[in-house]
Amino acid sequence: MHLMGGAVILVIAGTVLASSGRNAADMPIGDLPGWRQTQAQDFATPAALGRIGEIYGEDMRGYSGFPDTSKRGVYDPDSVVSVADGKLDLFLHLKDEIPRVACVVPFGYSGQKYGRYSIRFRSDILPDYKVAFMLWPLSNDWNEGEIDWPEGTLDRRKFYATSAVRGSFDGSGMEFDPPVRGYSSTDATDWHVATTEWTPGGVKWFWDGVLVSKTSLPSGVPFTKLRWTLQAETRDGTPAPESAPDGHLQIDWVVQYAYEPTR
Repeated sequence: MHLMGGAVILVIAGTVLASSGRNAADMPIGDLPGWRQTQAQDFATPAALGRIGEIYGEDMRGYSGFPDTSKRGVYDPDSVVSVADGKLDLFLHLKDEIPRVACVVPFGYSGQKYGRYSIRFRSDILPDYKVAFMLWPLSNDWNEGEIDWPEGTLDRRKFYATSAVRGSFDGSGMEFDPPVRGYSSTDATDWHVATTEWTPGGVKWFWDGVLVSKTSLPSGVPFTKLRWTLQAETRDGTPAPESAPDGHLQIDWVVQYAYEPTR
C-alpha cells in the first residue's frame, strides 16, 4: 500500500487498484490500457502561503523571482501558491502594482518521453490573466517542441490545444499543429478535467473525457523528454493590469502516466 498525497493506493502484483466508491470528481487511481500511472497528487495536506516548498517540495513552489512570459507579471510563489481544503490555490493578484503569478512543476524537472497527463481545475473570471499548462523540453530548447493544453485567458472564453512543430523554429517563433484556435466548450469557471495524451507521432487532447483535437503532422510531434509545467501568468499582448481583479485558480488533482502500449 502506498500513500500519494493522501490517497490510499493498493498495489497487487505491480497493478494499481482503486478503492471502491470513487466518483467522477475523484482523482483517478490505477493504470489504464496502454498507460502506467507514475505520479498522482490530490493536495490532501494544507500548506499556507510561503510554505508550499517546505511541504510539497521546491518543484511545486516552481518558478520564482523573474518575469512571466509577457514580462508584465512576476513569478512570486510565496505570495501566490497555497493548499487548502484539498485544493492547490494560485492567488493571482497585484502587489506593489505588479501582477503576482506562479508556475508550478508538479512532478519535477526530470520529465519523461511520451505520457498521459490529467488535471482537474477551475478559475475565477480573471481577464488579465491566462493559463498555459504545457509539456516543455528538459533542454529548454523550444525547437524540440512544446505541447499545450489548456492554454488561454481566464475570461470565460475559449481555451486551445496545440503542439509546436518540432524543428520549425525560424528565429522568432514556431509552427503549430493544429493552428491555434479556441474550443467553445472550455469555460473553466466550473470544475473540469483536461487531459493530454502524447504518443509517438501523435498528440490528443480531451476535455472532460471528450476528444477536442489531435495533431495531424506525425513528423512534428516531440520525441525527447518533456516536463509538465503549469503556468498561471499575465495575458499576452495587453498592457500590465493596473487595477486587475484579484482571484483564484484552483487545482483539485494532477496525475501522470507513462506510455506503455499494449503488446
